[in-house]
Amino acid sequence: MPVQFDSVLFLKSVSSSPGVYRMYDAEDAVIYVGKAKDLKKRLSSYFRKNLDHVKTQALVSHIANIDVTVTHSETDALILENDYIKQYMPRYNVLLRDDKSYPYILLSHHKHPRLAYHRGPKRDKGAYFGPYPNGGAVRESLHLMQKIFPIRQCDDLYYKSRSRPCLQYQIGRCSAPCVDKISSEEYEAQVKLASLFLKGKNQQVMVELVSKMEACAQSLEYEKAASYRDQISALRRVAEQQEVSGTSGDMDVIGAYYASGVACFHLLFIRNGKIFGSRSYYPSVPAQTDMDEVLSAFMIQFYLNGDSQRTLPKEILLSQSFDDLPQLEKAIQTALDKKVEIKTNVRSERANFLRLAVTNATNAVNTRLSHKNTVEQRFLLLEEALEMTTRVQRMECFDISHTMGESTVASCVVFNREGPNKADYRRYNINGITPGDDYAAMKQAITRRFDKIDKTGKIPDILFIDGGLGQLRIAQKIVDEKFADIDTAPMLIGIAKGEGRKPGLETLIYGENELSFSIAADSGALHLIQHIRDESHRFAITGHRNKRQKTRNTSTLESIAGVGPKRRKALLQFLGGIQEVKSASVAEMAKVPGISVDMAQKIHDLLRG
Repeated sequence: MPVQFDSVLFLKSVSSSPGVYRMYDAEDAVIYVGKAKDLKKRLSSYFRKNLDHVKTQALVSHIANIDVTVTHSETDALILENDYIKQYMPRYNVLLRDDKSYPYILLSHHKHPRLAYHRGPKRDKGAYFGPYPNGGAVRESLHLMQKIFPIRQCDDLYYKSRSRPCLQYQIGRCSAPCVDKISSEEYEAQVKLASLFLKGKNQQVMVELVSKMEACAQSLEYEKAASYRDQISALRRVAEQQEVSGTSGDMDVIGAYYASGVACFHLLFIRNGKIFGSRSYYPSVPAQTDMDEVLSAFMIQFYLNGDSQRTLPKEILLSQSFDDLPQLEKAIQTALDKKVEIKTNVRSERANFLRLAVTNATNAVNTRLSHKNTVEQRFLLLEEALEMTTRVQRMECFDISHTMGESTVASCVVFNREGPNKADYRRYNINGITPGDDYAAMKQAITRRFDKIDKTGKIPDILFIDGGLGQLRIAQKIVDEKFADIDTAPMLIGIAKGEGRKPGLETLIYGENELSFSIAADSGALHLIQHIRDESHRFAITGHRNKRQKTRNTSTLESIAGVGPKRRKALLQFLGGIQEVKSASVAEMAKVPGISVDMAQKIHDLLRG
């Protein structure tokens, strides 16, 4: 039923000043946040007799109350609007779920500095380079750096415990300062070159390396000259991949594309004249939202995110303009105290960058739409194969994973009409059962999943059980008990592996009547079932392996009084693993930071007792 809101009475008291408004539904939840140069004029537009926008009609039909906050300027209103959107996450606003922090490369301040991946607060002493768009870009850069500059990337405990060079030295990717295979002066020179390279001063690095190579050749140190020659060659190859010809400074290049309800913003991160990487962002867009609102919402939420540790470039290139662009520039300067230029009309090389970003955004949207269409088609085929009269909106699949009964983990994966919904994935650590009892494990997992379920909870339309009739019966019994007082219960289907565990030969079993059936191997319906089954298996086995590794690495040490998390970590890292800890002598253990001779003796006796 539409909510009755007295708009005439409300509009009589609204100011014509700039400000922000929050719209609430009947349950007092914020459903939309907006800003306006003239609040009275903007809010009046929602309550005209002929609303031609479907989204606005739907929004207005749910309004039960409106709060208004007056601001001194449009800029203040824009900043406040962004704060409210982050706070309330209203369902009729375009929402960007961005990372809270971005990764950096850290060049530490040590006697022998290390290059390392860093994310989070910059507490460690050293120089930070970035930000990079994602962890993959950082790891790729570190991998390239190893090929050019033989600087250590190992952590401090490993570095301090070395008595001979590690494999990185053997393959020429570290100069082994840990065992003095390089003088401190030479190592410092390589650190300086690496720092210049990360600052984008490739030409200066090249000049210095050429100078060193020529000096070594003149003094007949041909082996050293050859190593500098190889370093120059590696640097040139990497520089060609990263260099942005004719460009210097910092820039974000943003290509935007929006079609059929899917929006993508593809960003090229250019810092110090080098491409640090690229990344695509997919904001959540309510139905029937226009492009201008999508653009405005993305830019506001992306660049006014005060919680993010992203650095702001001096220049932002955007593939198309929007109404609030001048206000956004002012808001950034006000909120972040930094001047930035947002350009939409550019030429030459910058125009080429924008075209590249738009091409990537377009391809990403088309790929997503194609995937959504494929998944939607498979859902329709599944509904047809199961002769369902209602539309399937949510499916879940359970699987159990263990090794000979050790570290048992159950997984629950969720699919909706767009494919995997990873935000709703869950793992259950299974305890208190006979090792290897898959029936008991399934019982515990299903019980925990539906223990406090009610009609307002997330109820799957179909619940798949990756297993045979025995596990399916256990799951059906639990579901019957938990849904006894609820009108809607999930349909249970068991997935029994076929002969030789070959895909396409699976037998499907209805939980309610235990009737077996099969679906043609080339059917999209079966492909969808195989997809959710394989995803549940992957998610379960990943959780099981992590749990098993953690158990094997810590269980024997956890039982020793006085050996807490820090000492366990020091022992394992310093000595190289649990087996090395078990075989270490008292004297070797006593060398570990934080382990006294008495503690070393105690650990030695208990591990060998």
